[in-house]
Amino acid sequence: MVTFELPATTPPMECLAWDEALLDAVEEEACEAALWFWESPIPCVVVGYGQTPEREVHMEACRADDVPVLRRCSGGGTVVQGPGCLSYALALPIDSAPALATVSGTNAHVMARQRDALARIVEGTVVVRGHTDLVWNGRKVSGNAQRRKRRALLFHGTFLHGFDLARVTRWLRAPSSEPAYREGRAHEAFISNVPCPARLICKALADEWQAMPAAVPRDASIRVKHLLEERYARAEWHARRAS
Repeated sequence: MVTFELPATTPPMECLAWDEALLDAVEEEACEAALWFWESPIPCVVVGYGQTPEREVHMEACRADDVPVLRRCSGGGTVVQGPGCLSYALALPIDSAPALATVSGTNAHVMARQRDALARIVEGTVVVRGHTDLVWNGRKVSGNAQRRKRRALLFHGTFLHGFDLARVTRWLRAPSSEPAYREGRAHEAFISNVPCPARLICKALADEWQAMPAAVPRDASIRVKHLLEERYARAEWHARRAS
């Protein structure tokens, strides 16, 4: 497995295109398994593939604050991203581990390793809750989602490490679907920043997955250009309503 970071100036819609491009590259065996990191240089809201922005997002507040509302290629819930919120992604061949053959097996396999990686660098209790959340001392610090193709899967998520949590309340509505362990808590009573800098989180994950540093794959950059033209640079892709 290789690991790399996208440039710090990469716009968030391009980062989202990279996530899909590298999934496609592994699916087509044009790239080996990869772990990569990015952090949006600007605040943004990202909805899950099947979500309707108006249901999940305070659209008027986002427009007033000039915050883009974007869409990713995977399912899961809506998140606020930007400086202080580290994003990671894994693109894995499905046949690389027996547990990856199913959605539930993948969730359990990947989240156990993410939990172990984080637990090694922070004090306190780190557990997996709601299938794909990492919870530190009772508060959610990482949310995750996956997308599957025939031969490869994308598993990606975020780590809050220095984010202004009040922004989540301003820009996000109460989620349309929430895990039972949330127990109706408001955003700022449910989430927390993990007390660890992004560079240490990146190292912990790379060590857990035994990923070796590498350059950004050139083949995937061509795919990114096409995906931007087809979807991620198009306002209608991000704004569409769920069918």
